[in-house]
Amino acid sequence: MSAEVCVPCSETTRRKRRPNTHDYLCEPSQHAAPSHEQLSEQLCGDLHLHSPGTPSSPHTLIPALGATKCQAIHRCSSHCVGDDGSLETYSKPSIQAENKVEANKLANNYRFGFRKWKSHVTERPFEDRSEVVKELYSELTSIKPHTGSLVTCGNVVYVFLFGWWVSLAYFLVGILLFLTVTGASYGKLCLKLSRYFLWPFGKAIHQIGNTLRRCCEQVPECECLPEDDNSPILLPSPTEEQLLEQPQQLLYRARFWYRLPTYVWLLLGYPPLVVIHSLACFFSWILVFTIPVAKMHVRTMSVILLLIPEDVSVSHLSERKQQGQEAKSLLCCYQAVNWYYYKYTVDGINVFAVNLLPLVIIAMIIGYIDKENKYTSSDVKFGVAVSSIIPLSYYIGMGIASISAQSNFAVGAVVNASFGSITELTFYITALLRGHQAANPCLQEVVKSTLTGTLLGCTLFIPGVCMIIGGLKHSEQTFNSRSTGVSSALLFISVGGVFAPTLFSKAYGSLVCEACTNSTGGNSTGSGPFVCHNCHYDVLNGTLFHNHVEPLVYTVSALLPAAYIIGLTFTLKTHSHIYDIHVGEGRVTGNHGAVVHWSRWRSLLILVVATVLTSACADLVTENIQPILNQPKVSQYFIGVTVLAMVPEIPEIVNGIQFALYNNISLSLEVGICIAVQVCMIQIPLLVLFNTFYDVGFVLLFSDLHLWASIFSVILTNYIFMDGKSDYFQGTALVVVYFVLLALYYFAPSPAGC
Repeated sequence: MSAEVCVPCSETTRRKRRPNTHDYLCEPSQHAAPSHEQLSEQLCGDLHLHSPGTPSSPHTLIPALGATKCQAIHRCSSHCVGDDGSLETYSKPSIQAENKVEANKLANNYRFGFRKWKSHVTERPFEDRSEVVKELYSELTSIKPHTGSLVTCGNVVYVFLFGWWVSLAYFLVGILLFLTVTGASYGKLCLKLSRYFLWPFGKAIHQIGNTLRRCCEQVPECECLPEDDNSPILLPSPTEEQLLEQPQQLLYRARFWYRLPTYVWLLLGYPPLVVIHSLACFFSWILVFTIPVAKMHVRTMSVILLLIPEDVSVSHLSERKQQGQEAKSLLCCYQAVNWYYYKYTVDGINVFAVNLLPLVIIAMIIGYIDKENKYTSSDVKFGVAVSSIIPLSYYIGMGIASISAQSNFAVGAVVNASFGSITELTFYITALLRGHQAANPCLQEVVKSTLTGTLLGCTLFIPGVCMIIGGLKHSEQTFNSRSTGVSSALLFISVGGVFAPTLFSKAYGSLVCEACTNSTGGNSTGSGPFVCHNCHYDVLNGTLFHNHVEPLVYTVSALLPAAYIIGLTFTLKTHSHIYDIHVGEGRVTGNHGAVVHWSRWRSLLILVVATVLTSACADLVTENIQPILNQPKVSQYFIGVTVLAMVPEIPEIVNGIQFALYNNISLSLEVGICIAVQVCMIQIPLLVLFNTFYDVGFVLLFSDLHLWASIFSVILTNYIFMDGKSDYFQGTALVVVYFVLLALYYFAPSPAGC
């Protein structure tokens, strides 16, 4: 029997499917060599034909075709008719990739259980990027038309943060050079630059004594061409680089060095100004959004201050238009702050990850050199070590994404399975080892709190925040409820398996209390009602644990990875049409020779180094955590559930938010669920396996608070995911419940024995 399937994004067009086709597989229209417009309509469809609440069709991965009607990520609605005549609808966000490498990365990473690292692993063609992004990489050397007022909030902030003290430094250095008499020419330059750096906006610095002026002076009959206003804004033009090798430039260098004022300048004026510019560059780069200020100071240090002072001119743009363009523009800045610099990358690395990387070095220095806390306290060491895990987890994720993009699925799966949870596992094992060596049971409870906190954060906080941000921008978003249902079902299996030994111990264990007194103040031999404290189920002192609970733990630890493999087989092999991830053949129009930021060997080296550094930082965290745990006002549960659990997941939270902003809530939800499933099905069984070979006292028994908080969060999350829609109200519900549970952990008493 044959069943009908629909063509995506159309309710009226249907055709008979071929035999052996999946019952609910939505196939695209088979057009020979579809045109640009036809492909856009095939992806987007006639959305007005469907009701607003209709979910979209399965995930499709295609290479980008430049600027289409579907920008970045779009949704299409698809209706599929099965053998029983029922109508099924589900979400299909179409994900575009610039080239085959990016498409392979998405295809290898958008699988169940793999984390979604969104960062690009290839260099994106500069000409294909938006004007906003092009402006981020501008070297501030070209003069462009500017409309609007230069008196902006960011420019005013520049004056208070940088302008006044840089201007003052130039003024003082200029006075010093005037006192030397010989360096008076450089003193004049410093006074000009002092006025410039106090308010550089709308002004330009030119070189007027170089090739153009010399051409006109030495050979009057030659043509002195004006500078082109339409010069590239990313990098200096090739012509400008060639001038460095021309004879005129060599003469210019000789003229610079055979002058006595030059040496006075290099001894008295240039060094202090380099220090001033370096400080301004450092602070402006750290603030990220003021990177234009950093570029301005770098260019001043490296170019402008090494020119002959008579050849440097500072003028307003209006004056330049009146004087003509017989000079080369060296520096021109219109704004000190650009809020889009959160997208800025260095060799493919996000600028925030670059700026946080020095924390790793600081953590190593203060952690392993200042062992006796002479210069820093344990609290500072703990905070720096925890913060340093953020960039390391980002680098580990980028290395995984780079290897996956350049390898087949088998290699990508091995790399993901090997390094996907390495950050968390490193901390867990380090804490268990240190707790076992110091006979400190609190560290084992901290590990369990961290495991539970990761589970709660990934099922409540990450989806909730993504729903809120995506809902505020897109009102209502739809996602593939069927694929999300598969992940949710495995999440149920995971939580049930992990907490099965705990439920078993409560059903058959003996209730033991540390102190019981009657209401009259007597001891246990008195009469009257009793009040007992620190009651718990004791299963370790009897035969129940060794004969029943421990075999159950090993059984569960074997079944959970098996369920994980079955889930992978289901989503990748037998029912891959639920996700329908493929690269369209014949649709890649360019970028065949994509340049990868990190090669496979470089990515592997970064993975190994980042893993070693993560182990060192995790060791510092556990070494300096005890003063934090000893604070009477904060429960040990709360520290593990919040700081230790969520700090390594910050890059994932950022990824999920970006997916939600691009109206791809399916990926945002998958990010959190995948991490939660990995915690239960991979990380916890590995900890049990580690404890089997090296007994550190890790027992897979959780407190009542962990048990009921985890079960409640999973039930609530699955209830929210049922309808295949999300909005900011549903996200708010998840986040509020998450903070309610955090309040429970904050006010909960510390674990017994801590």
